[in-house]
Order: sequence, then structure tokens, then C-alpha cells
Amino acid sequence: MMSLLDSLQKDMVAAMKAKDKNRLKTVRMLKAAVQNEQISVGHDLTPDEEVGVLSRELKQRKDSLEESKAAGRDDSVQELEGEIAVVQGYMPAQLSADDVRAVVEETIKAVGATSKADFGKVMGAVMPKLKGKADGKLINATVKELLG
Repeated sequence: MMSLLDSLQKDMVAAMKAKDKNRLKTVRMLKAAVQNEQISVGHDLTPDEEVGVLSRELKQRKDSLEESKAAGRDDSVQELEGEIAVVQGYMPAQLSADDVRAVVEETIKAVGATSKADFGKVMGAVMPKLKGKADGKLINATVKELLG
């Protein structure tokens, strides 16, 4: 199986040949993020660590998108939406809200959570299971709803 870094390198070359400047810029940023993470951990990244880098990059762009929408910066909104689509292309398939709910329900039972006071315990147990497979805000909201 090809590593994320290999995929990014191959896609970077393809974007250069296609003269797709926006895709090239995003793929370059992702590649740099992965390489920086490798340097900081001192080894080739595991698939989980790769997903962690992608998740972080995706979250940064989604946060920037919200800010740009709020500020009415349409040029920035379009650019960020394009970047988000590129990043999502490297992410594992995302779970549906129903699938997330099922994992959260199962985790609540497993940790014996009964109230909102157990929120941290549930989040601590559920995040490793869903990391990169579902949006953090969705997970958070689902846990709150089921404990509330």
C-alpha cells in the first residue's frame, strides 16, 4: 500500500502537469505538514498518525472557512472550499451520523457513563475509535445529546 507521502508526491506531480495551481498548493501544504510531523516524531508516520495530520489540516481549513464566511470574504471562501475538498480526498471514509451515534452509545455503555459529568470519560474513550472517521463537532454533539 502506498504511504500518504507517496500519494501526495504522485498527486503533486500530476497537479503540476495539469497546471492545477490550487490543487498543487494544497497538496504541497499537506506534504509539508506530513514531513514536519515525521521530523517531530522522528519516524515514518503510522496510518493513524497520518490521519491525525490530515484531521488537523482539515479542521484548520474548516475554522478558517467559518471566519471567512462571517467576514463576507467570498474569494477566500471559494479557495478554502477547494482546499477542504482536496484534504477530504485523502481522509478515510467518513462515518454517517447514525454510525457515530452507534459507536457513542456503545462507548457510553462500556465506560458506564450515566450523566453529563461523565462527558470527559466518554470523549476520551470514543475519540480514538472515531479519529479521522467523523467530524469532532458531530462526535461532541452526539455525546452531549446522549448523556443529557
